[in-house]
Amino acid sequence: MPIQEKTRARDTCWLPEEGQGHRAEKVHISVVGNGFRLDTIKKVAQTYLPRIFADVDIVDAEFANVIVGTFADLGRSERVGHQEGYRIFADGSQLIIAGDTEFGVLYGFYEFLKKSQQGCPLLTMEAEDQPAMEVRMINHWDNLDGSVERGYAGKSLFFDNNAWAASDEEIVQYAEMLSSIGINALTINNVNVHAKETELITEKWLPQLAKVANLFDAYHITLFLSANFASPMTLGHLQTADPLDKRVVHWWKTQVEEIYKYIPTFGGFVIKADSEHRPGPFTYGRTHAQGANMLADALKPYGGVVFWRCFVYDCLQDWRDRSTDRAKAAYEHFAPLDGTFADNVILQIKNGPMDFQVREPVSPLFGALTQTNYVMELQITQEYTGQQIDVCYLPMQWKEIWSFDTHANGEGTKIADLLSSRQQDGKGKGVTAVTNIGNNQNWTGHPFAQANLYGYGQLAWNPEQCPRKIAEEWAKRTYAHLSAEVRQTICSILKRSWSVYEAYTAPLGVGWMVNTGHHYGPNVNGYEYSPWGTYHFSDRNGLGVDRTKTGSHYISQYKQPVAELYGNVATCPDELLLFFHHVPYTHMLKSGKTVIQHIYDAHFEGVEEVEAFLEAWEGQKEAMPDGLYMHVKERFEAQLANAREWRDQVNTYYYRMSGINDERGRTIYK
Repeated sequence: MPIQEKTRARDTCWLPEEGQGHRAEKVHISVVGNGFRLDTIKKVAQTYLPRIFADVDIVDAEFANVIVGTFADLGRSERVGHQEGYRIFADGSQLIIAGDTEFGVLYGFYEFLKKSQQGCPLLTMEAEDQPAMEVRMINHWDNLDGSVERGYAGKSLFFDNNAWAASDEEIVQYAEMLSSIGINALTINNVNVHAKETELITEKWLPQLAKVANLFDAYHITLFLSANFASPMTLGHLQTADPLDKRVVHWWKTQVEEIYKYIPTFGGFVIKADSEHRPGPFTYGRTHAQGANMLADALKPYGGVVFWRCFVYDCLQDWRDRSTDRAKAAYEHFAPLDGTFADNVILQIKNGPMDFQVREPVSPLFGALTQTNYVMELQITQEYTGQQIDVCYLPMQWKEIWSFDTHANGEGTKIADLLSSRQQDGKGKGVTAVTNIGNNQNWTGHPFAQANLYGYGQLAWNPEQCPRKIAEEWAKRTYAHLSAEVRQTICSILKRSWSVYEAYTAPLGVGWMVNTGHHYGPNVNGYEYSPWGTYHFSDRNGLGVDRTKTGSHYISQYKQPVAELYGNVATCPDELLLFFHHVPYTHMLKSGKTVIQHIYDAHFEGVEEVEAFLEAWEGQKEAMPDGLYMHVKERFEAQLANAREWRDQVNTYYYRMSGINDERGRTIYK
């Protein structure tokens, strides 16, 4: 039967859009079997294949040149050996897309879609793959009033005015996007669970959420909810949320039972506890393991999981007290509890010890936990990296993080190895990330920020991929209607953007220096005397935080080879020097520059790079639609203004502190 194409109002991102061009090859496709997700494949085929091929039909297998199904349904003996794995191969005049399960077949079909977009002839397509990471999760920080904490792409996709706002069509399109890059789990609400959001686990919301869960489940995406640890008090009118109180235990078990009556596929909870004024087990003298295990016990009969965030620190620190170091907090709270968490608890550890800075070291908790499940938490939304105004392609950062050698099991134990499900008997379960999605027509605010979401999915599936090639692939799929020269311009900007953003912001890993609260733009001393533990300790002699044996002893949390690397000012990488050491302005870097000259040079050069971004974009004006051109041009102009402000404030501040002139005599406001 001929396929009727559906219409979509929102940007299709990297999936095919109307008018991208039609390949002359005929596709006669047969989806064999009657499974839930096989029906999904038919829907995806109906939507997107006509946007690639001129002639597309769904036919019986005997008439097909593309056959899709599980190996069992196809009557074949081959197996991939992984429930999410797939194979694509030619068998005579037919292309076979198969997997051990429907999950694998779905991912195989998306790979077929990608290869089709890239122009690969049908019978030359060949692939066999499976994900490296078991958990590939997205966290939304959406609130019921429609706001999004650290969101820069409009309002919430899901909520508005304390009611559900998304249409089924929007959810389906979003599910298609996520599934196409391998995402298999998500939360839809903020980890800071306020009073209204606490009600999401009640009967008031569960019928609606059951419908939403089914829509996502069709794309092999499991729904989780962020839950309020104090829910027994807020909802159950108990006087306590003590995890060892029998009344609290009973309340949670009853509530979880109700959730699963509505949502049999419910994944479980994400919990932020004892952090930034959120309630938790510390209130009752209990450990995080006791708090997490109580919830895990309630979820266990249904196969549910607790993701327990390790972002726990003293946010009321006295800035005068240098013995307290926020960077040490996660390790100090959770490393001693290794082996005490239930099997269905997964600790959610931020990539670094601070808070998603443009540069910080990898958290020492990775490699320290040997008996506890864990995932890494990343931030796709650009809270500290330009807020989707400034372009900053984060897969370059993530690749570097995942390539870091922890020495946990000796030399060569990379973060990617620890997080991989391919690691035998390993406790690393994968990765989760705070998303950058909102209700903007283009989903992410800045159209280039789509590349961060795309790159996250690609690296979560296979962290060995090159982020530069991912950028090229994203650009070719997303902007197939534009010239190769325009795509090359976009890719060139993306590949340089992280290092450029780092150049004109906080130097050499010291972090922060942002405006308080909203975190956009420079404010060198914005947090310097605050209780948040985010200091740079600049004075007339030098700057940086001493985290060595003469300072906070933070380096002792790492394995010995890493501690020695960071603890010695001579071997510490320049890009992290000020995170680990307080040094004079005249300290000589490995680059041959002094610290103060590096600060001046980096900030001037960072601005020059952004000027080059804008100039390159303006040079492509005639080669693209006016709407895209103007939207991105306005963002580059705003980024340039931001970069100049960073340059002038940081350079002026450190000239006034050090009294040392720029060797090149450039303008500094003295």
